[in-house]
Amino acid sequence: MNQTPIDGNVIDRCKRGDVRAFRELYNAYAAAMYNICLRMTGNVSDAEDTLQEAFIQVHRNIGKLEREASVTAWIKRIVVNHCLNNLRKKKVYFEEVEEVEVAEEAGIDEDSFTWTVSAVKSAIHGLPQGYRTVLNLYLFEDYSHREIADMMGITESTVKTQYMRAKEKVRQIVKQQNLIR
Repeated sequence: MNQTPIDGNVIDRCKRGDVRAFRELYNAYAAAMYNICLRMTGNVSDAEDTLQEAFIQVHRNIGKLEREASVTAWIKRIVVNHCLNNLRKKKVYFEEVEEVEVAEEAGIDEDSFTWTVSAVKSAIHGLPQGYRTVLNLYLFEDYSHREIADMMGITESTVKTQYMRAKEKVRQIVKQQNLIR
């Protein structure tokens, strides 16, 4: 998602209020941004609402966009911020931890169980919201621990701990799913 799927002409037209140009912009980004919303909110209804709110903000603020080359990152930031705001409204809390050293992961015999996309997706969906949010932002949206901490108003060590615990929980869920089969 690093490359802009639209050209600068579309952005210029959006800035001039061209509704068709905004539709092009929306069509170019909606699917990818919806996937972010769905991963972060965990349900279709909230993802659709969040996406709509985010694109309303994009529409209102497109004139403030200074560099067309950064349109993808700009839209993504708006979408992620809306997701985080909706999670805050739902009172999702992130477990604060004392400053701790995160130990290297112990070797896990992952060859003993089967990793499938559906099993991992299901496991991620089953995570507590705080764990899922940090995991999604770090793994799928490519934010650093520091960036996530800043966005969420928590410490970097809390982000690292949430991420470490989320990965472990995913492993446990996938392992459990393999034992049930």
